[in-house]
Amino acid sequence: MEINDITGIIIEESIRIHRDVGPGLLESVYEELLFYRLTKRGLKVNRQQPIVFIYEDVKMNIDLRYDLMVEEKVLVELKSQETVPPVAYKIFKTYLRLTNITIGLLINFNVEVLREGIKRIANGYAEP
Repeated sequence: MEINDITGIIIEESIRIHRDVGPGLLESVYEELLFYRLTKRGLKVNRQQPIVFIYEDVKMNIDLRYDLMVEEKVLVELKSQETVPPVAYKIFKTYLRLTNITIGLLINFNVEVLREGIKRIANGYAEP
């Protein structure tokens, strides 16, 4: 499955969840619901897995975890905040680099219209 197909499904299911339950819940609720919807659609989804952090060729014992990894191609970071601080995008871009994933979606569910809360972030990705 192509990256654009995967991100399309993630966005579609996120919008569905937002319409069904609305904004204002904890991030963990949206994570559980999105995990459920994506696996129901037949996608392979990993959640809350550690990010391997290597510094000067040494694996560090640092507890960094991503929210969701879909089809081992798209990283998903979920938020439920009134305003996502700019540093959150920088952190997410670092997670993309550390996981060697080229495309990620940062989705903030605490907005009136979900499309306003979805940001696609690239890490050296070139469109085919």
